[in-house]
Amino acid sequence: MDSMEIQTTAGLTPAQVADKNRNMRRALAMISGKWKLEIMSILSQRAHRFGELRRAIPGITQHMLTQRLRDLENDGLVSRKIFAEIPPRVEYARTDLVQEVCPYMNGLLEWYLDQRHGKRAPGSPTGP
Repeated sequence: MDSMEIQTTAGLTPAQVADKNRNMRRALAMISGKWKLEIMSILSQRAHRFGELRRAIPGITQHMLTQRLRDLENDGLVSRKIFAEIPPRVEYARTDLVQEVCPYMNGLLEWYLDQRHGKRAPGSPTGP
């Protein structure tokens, strides 16, 4: 089976379905939110300092950027490196987990763009 193919719940017990749904919610929570994808996209280019990130994301507050970076760091998607300098310097970078999730994020983006531009009718099969 293709790793991008979503398995159906046919043949699963109610407990297995509940477990699958719970894991899906957890996976989506790691990357969802107003700012997380944008932060990961910017960090995919190179490591950035906090101020660079804040300037690169119009409309995000300092508090919200701090919180989202902590969330991403706690989920293992962003690393934080503190340099022993005066003044202190901190850089944020993406981790290998972001590289692993990129094909899925790109697939979701392609699906969205196809829907938005009417390339596939809603409810139509996706395969050949």
